[in-house]
Amino acid sequence: MEKYIELLKRYWMNMSLPNRIGIIDIVQILLIAVFVYYIILWVKSTRAYTLLKGLLLILLFLFLAYLLRMDTILYIAQNVGVVAITALIIILQPELRRALEQLGEKNKLSRLIRFDSGGPEEWKISDKTINELIRAVYDMGEVKTGALIVLENDVLLKEYEQTGIPLDSVLTSQLLINIFEHNTPLHDGAVIVRYNRVVAATCYLPLSDNMDLNKNLGTRHRAGVGISEVSDALTIIVSEETGKVSYTLGGKIYTGVAPNELREELYKLQRRDSTEESDKKRRRRRRNDGKENHK
Repeated sequence: MEKYIELLKRYWMNMSLPNRIGIIDIVQILLIAVFVYYIILWVKSTRAYTLLKGLLLILLFLFLAYLLRMDTILYIAQNVGVVAITALIIILQPELRRALEQLGEKNKLSRLIRFDSGGPEEWKISDKTINELIRAVYDMGEVKTGALIVLENDVLLKEYEQTGIPLDSVLTSQLLINIFEHNTPLHDGAVIVRYNRVVAATCYLPLSDNMDLNKNLGTRHRAGVGISEVSDALTIIVSEETGKVSYTLGGKIYTGVAPNELREELYKLQRRDSTEESDKKRRRRRRNDGKENHK
C-alpha cells in the first residue's frame, strides 16, 4: 500500500500542464469525457452500481487501515488484489458482455459503416404481422390469457430457440391465441418470432435479477425483462392476473400500454435502418390508421 501512495505522490509532483493545447488534445479530452459518461451510465443501470458502492467501502476501509498502520490487513489486501480483480470480472461477466454487444449493435454503427447492402428481407416484420400481433395480444388480454412473445431483432436468439419446440409457422392471431390457450401443450413458456414467422414455442428465457422491479410482477414479466437485458429483442407480455399488456426493451418494462403505443414500438422494430424514407412511411401509416379509426 505504501508503494501505491508513494507512486501517487511522485506522479502528482511530476505532473504539469502543457504549454499549448492543440486540436488533438481537445479531441482526446472529448473522447475521454464521452467514454467516462457512458461508463457511468452503464454502471448506474447494472448490478455494477451496487458492487461499486461495496468496492468504495472496502477501499475506504483499506485507507483507514493504512492510516492506522494495520500491517496484517494491508498484507492480506496486497496479496489477494489480483484474485479480487479476476473475481470482479467473473461477477460482472453478463454486464460486460451486454455492454460490448451494445457497443457493436448495428443501429449505433450503421451511420458510419454499412454492414450490409440490404438483404432480400427488407422489413423485420410486415404490417400484416403487426396487425395480427396487436389483435392477438389484446384479445388474450380481454379473457386474461397469459402470453410471452419475443420479437427477435439484430441479436440472434438461437440458444433460447433450441430450448423450445420448433414450429416455423406464419404468425397469425389465431395461431398465437391457440398456442397460449390454457391447458394446451405449448402454452407454457415463450414464443420466439423471427421476421413474420413463429420459429419456436415453449422456450425458456433467463429471469432478470433486477431488484428494482415491482414485486407484483410475476415470472412471465421477469423473463421478459431478462431476455431484454441480454439481447435487443422486444418482448410482449400479457398478464394472466390482470389482462394488461406490457412490453420490455433494453432491460426496461412498460406496463399497461395502449394498442397505439405498442403499435408505435413495433413500427420502430419493423425496419433495419431508421432512414428518412422509413420515417415518412411510418408517418403516412399513422395518418391512415387514424383515418380508419375515425371511420
